[in-house]
Amino acid sequence: MTSTGPGELLGVARSARGRAWRSRLVSGRDALAIAERHELPEILGRVLAGRQVKLEEVEGFLNPTVRSSMPQPSAVRDMEAGAERLAQAIMRSEKIAIISDYDVDGVASAALLTRFLRSVGADVETHIPDRINEGYGPSVAAVRDLHGRGASLLLTLDCGVLAHDPLAKAADLGLDVVVVDHHQPGEILPSALAVINPNRMDDLSGTGYLCAAGVTMILVAATSRMLRKQNWYREGRSEPNLLQWLELVALATVCDVVPLVGLNRAYVVQGLKIMARRENVGLAALADVSRLTRRPDPYALGFVLGPRLNAAGRVGQASLALKLLLATDRGEASSVALELERLNKQRQAIEMRVVDEAAAQAEASLGREKNAPVVLVAGEDWHPGVLGLVAARLKERFGLPSFALGYAHGQALASGSGRSVSGVDLGAAVRAALDAGILVKGGGHAMAAGLTIPCDRIGEFRDFLERRFASALDALTRHWLDIDAVVTASGATIELIELLEQAGPYGAANPAPLFALPAHRVVYADAAGSDHIRCTIEGADRTRIKAIAFRSLGTELGELLLSERQHPLHFVGRLVIDEWNGGRRPALHIEDVASVS
Repeated sequence: MTSTGPGELLGVARSARGRAWRSRLVSGRDALAIAERHELPEILGRVLAGRQVKLEEVEGFLNPTVRSSMPQPSAVRDMEAGAERLAQAIMRSEKIAIISDYDVDGVASAALLTRFLRSVGADVETHIPDRINEGYGPSVAAVRDLHGRGASLLLTLDCGVLAHDPLAKAADLGLDVVVVDHHQPGEILPSALAVINPNRMDDLSGTGYLCAAGVTMILVAATSRMLRKQNWYREGRSEPNLLQWLELVALATVCDVVPLVGLNRAYVVQGLKIMARRENVGLAALADVSRLTRRPDPYALGFVLGPRLNAAGRVGQASLALKLLLATDRGEASSVALELERLNKQRQAIEMRVVDEAAAQAEASLGREKNAPVVLVAGEDWHPGVLGLVAARLKERFGLPSFALGYAHGQALASGSGRSVSGVDLGAAVRAALDAGILVKGGGHAMAAGLTIPCDRIGEFRDFLERRFASALDALTRHWLDIDAVVTASGATIELIELLEQAGPYGAANPAPLFALPAHRVVYADAAGSDHIRCTIEGADRTRIKAIAFRSLGTELGELLLSERQHPLHFVGRLVIDEWNGGRRPALHIEDVASVS
């Protein structure tokens, strides 16, 4: 294994995915200092230095705890006011209502708060809106219904910061409202007793990187502390162990693709340990149905469990996901998990059809030069439940911020989702388009956003985005792939992979280490699944390693893997441990390939 230097690595100026390769570290001095100070292997020092971990931060990074990372409730704007009102409702036996978003973050937030409230003896009713019939966030109808059921306090989770009309109705009905959200707010906040959102302009807590479940956990901790001060935990009332629900926060944090830094990192590290105990019967049943046999990791959360939970809100009933996360009976949990598996397969079939149409439209729209700074496609009768996934696929394929919109035949409005690339704030762009009157509704955060727009203004929206993102075009079209080190197949050992796991879990803002394998030959390659390519590559010393390139079928990378047998190729990818039939062996998840010049 060798370290890399500055400039184009292995002379690769344009890979199969159109990127130039370079070393993540220009200098190895910081890496060496980390390795020497903390008595770590040099490669681990390189990985930490490449992720801007400072010398004095290493110990906390490698061993994060929720206790040391969680801010005081008073640091988060309106957190104490919200916790005080929630504690009051619990002690007064008021009926508490919850409305959450229908994605994993929203449903996990709802499950977390519902479990806590039930554990302290509260009367709680939880509502997950239907994506098709109700749309995102609280509606006037839902507010009226929950008030009619006797609720006096309403909490909105992962939604609400832009729900002015529904929350104004709640105030008219006499409902106290606590908003718990992380999406970018407008200049005017909704009518509420507390608006807990670390991304509001007057919040100085520095926790704007949290997902909604992460913010909800702080609220739960603050409320439990207030109940303790009021001697609520006495005479048969036991104080709940809040750590037992960290698996829900970890799940939401990974699935919402928020940065794995600070408190988020502690949530995921500790949450994965809780999940490994399989105490949540719903998540255990879902793992069994999805044939997840290894210990849970971010990949399992983001690509195995998360999509199945999201399938409920995309093509079924979002309440099914909540039902699973709240389940206590193993038989019921197994039944719901099987239904989620069925819905996920249905979602995959729908998504595949829409992705094909959307990609063809994007290719035609971008033209041969592909010099536009944004992808925006729209289609009639595209299923609204898969548009976010389609936008994500387009972003991956073209390396550009991407929007996918759908509309019903004869309808005047289109709705959809966008997904962004690093350095382009999609939420801010959507908010600006809303303020400019182009959109009917819109919001989100830096990496993802949702919107509704008149069909006859889609072209205007495209022009708006192209002007806004024009300055970022050079950065978007000049893709660099940052590589941590060079290794051969013989050096890609299980011991190396296990060593690197110390700097995990990896995800947004803490990318998994990428290794270059120079001049290896493809000795076998074939299609796997619907759009993957599985292969075996061989180094100069004849050592072989299994590899897979996800979603590469039909791409330049995929064609190179399937066709090239005479000449060696340079490979870049993530090293993983492949556990199959009781065995463990190194494997490579291919990120990119380049011809040897």
